[in-house]
Amino acid sequence: MRLLPLDWVVIALYGGITVALGLWFTRRAGQSIEDYFVAGRTLPWWLAGTSIAATWFASDAPLAAASLVRQQGIYGNWLWWYEAAGVMLLVFFFARLWRRAEVITDAEFIELRYDGPSASVLRAFTAVYQGILRNCVVMGWVMLAMVKFSQVLLGWGPVLTLGVCVALALLYTVASGLWGVVMTDLLQFVTGITGSLILAGIVVYELGGPAEMARQIAALPEAPAGTLDLVPNPAHLSPLEFVSYLCLILVLWTRSGHDGYIAQRLFATRDDRQATLTALWFCFAGTLMTWPWIVAGLGSLVVFPPGGPEAALAADPELAYPMMIAEMMPTGLRGLLVAAFLAAFMSTMDTHLCWGASYLVTDVYKRFLRREASSRHYVLASRLAVLVLVLLAALAAWQMESIERAWIYIIELTAGMAMVLLLRWYWWRVNAWAEISAMVGSVLIANGLLLARGLDALGLMPAPLLDVLVLFYGAEYNFIRSVVILLVCTLIWVTVTLHTRPVSEEKLVAFYRRVRPGGWWGPVAARCPDVPADTGAGAKWLGWFLGVLFIYAGLLGVGQLVLGHTAAGLLLVGLSLACALGTLRLANSG
Repeated sequence: MRLLPLDWVVIALYGGITVALGLWFTRRAGQSIEDYFVAGRTLPWWLAGTSIAATWFASDAPLAAASLVRQQGIYGNWLWWYEAAGVMLLVFFFARLWRRAEVITDAEFIELRYDGPSASVLRAFTAVYQGILRNCVVMGWVMLAMVKFSQVLLGWGPVLTLGVCVALALLYTVASGLWGVVMTDLLQFVTGITGSLILAGIVVYELGGPAEMARQIAALPEAPAGTLDLVPNPAHLSPLEFVSYLCLILVLWTRSGHDGYIAQRLFATRDDRQATLTALWFCFAGTLMTWPWIVAGLGSLVVFPPGGPEAALAADPELAYPMMIAEMMPTGLRGLLVAAFLAAFMSTMDTHLCWGASYLVTDVYKRFLRREASSRHYVLASRLAVLVLVLLAALAAWQMESIERAWIYIIELTAGMAMVLLLRWYWWRVNAWAEISAMVGSVLIANGLLLARGLDALGLMPAPLLDVLVLFYGAEYNFIRSVVILLVCTLIWVTVTLHTRPVSEEKLVAFYRRVRPGGWWGPVAARCPDVPADTGAGAKWLGWFLGVLFIYAGLLGVGQLVLGHTAAGLLLVGLSLACALGTLRLANSG
């Protein structure tokens, strides 16, 4: 398929506005690294939260969401829907604490919370691990999505696509820092959601409305048995698959928004109340916006039925979304959808480049290599770090084949650290060795099969054990494996914590006075009688409970409406709105 001149006009207009908006903030970003990386801590909640949601709306997300529908059904998207409950924990239990920490990166937080050489080593390792390894994997699958998108809609090869992606990502991120990122994210979020909603509306209209679309899908002989299931249904899953989804709940509910780019937006807000509202808005916008992509995936089952002649789609279901754009969108609107994809791509890349560079400059270069230099010098170093990261991300994209598999790998790679990242705020006894052991354990177990094959090549791996590991690391055990990593690494880090030296009293007191955490800080709180205790745990848990009902009732209510079940959909949406009022009131009162 080739775009027509009107499509290119729409794309060029969008691109020009985006670049101009980003470059407008270049002077503000050049004043200091605090201005460059956390926007001088002046962001309002709606702008910071929209920026996080725009980052979630990456170019990979629509492709993966539609692919999950084609392969499993609607319920396949619980792969990320589960995480909303974890993000709601961020709203009530962690967002205010992050903002009070007054740091630039979550790696810098480590030396605020811990002391000694172990804290310094952990800070450096975290910066490299998060800023390069994990970050480049994420940016790699975002670029891979653009490769697949361009293959269908533009006819470009991988080399040309990656070259254009690198240029777009660098165009204004290098110059403008976080202010340019969040302002362009606002435009990109609006563009992306508008384009996605238009495509979803056209799909539903062309297929005769929600009920008729659902009827046609149910009649498809080759569609998955649970295609229209909103939640995992034991009747349409094997016992192993159902247990696997239950395991996913445990893993993703512990991921309380501790990703560094989310924390970076919280650092950049005006105060701790704004940080809480930022997290709440992100939780709502980031979860509900998935439905337009799912509708496109449902429509693709009718337009390109499974078992049909589209060989490329049969081999790679992640092509379904761009194929629906090519098939359903008229001229001009097709250009808008291409612009929306560029918006999704750029909003994610600029965030991850700015975030990753903040690690390399703040936590490695400034902390360990060049402690005393001018603000201008560090801003220049930040811009060079962005350039290095985008080249590494392009290399990672070149090696990838599947967005979904990359998602699962990241879940496993971080599963073992989930509990220590939660409890380091609320239990004074956690130390740097706890995080180090959890991180090392998670990396080793997540890459266990690769390590086993390496030992096998050296003749050091017994064949029966290798066969067991091959089975354990198979796709059917993905989420069960994540829970195993979580439980094993939690046991490791708790054991390590109890057998290593606690953090010094001076460091704990300084941290307690600055952040004012609640929980199990009794011995430290006793030394700080003048610091007001963090109370209201009951109200926080009530807020979390109402927030979870708010998000999931809304999510399922929209699903019922999409499938033509109007009465059930409106009832759930009404429940969601009622819970939203209680959630907002409790979030504002903390």
